[in-house]
Amino acid sequence: MQPSTSTLPIDGYLRIGQVLKLVPVSRSSWYYGIKDGRFPKPHKIGPRTSVWKVEDIRKLIEGGK
Repeated sequence: MQPSTSTLPIDGYLRIGQVLKLVPVSRSSWYYGIKDGRFPKPHKIGPRTSVWKVEDIRKLIEGGK
């Protein structure tokens, strides 16, 4: 089943839990995909907090990179 972008906000940021609800991979697979270049890199907003731009996740789901 293809994830839907209709539930995403227009802009903003998503935390890892929100991203993994949209992209059906495990947390470790997600971080390996970032290292490998398949998934978008996070933005650090604190020492232990990372977020992803909604537009980057939308591109990933819609087939772009």
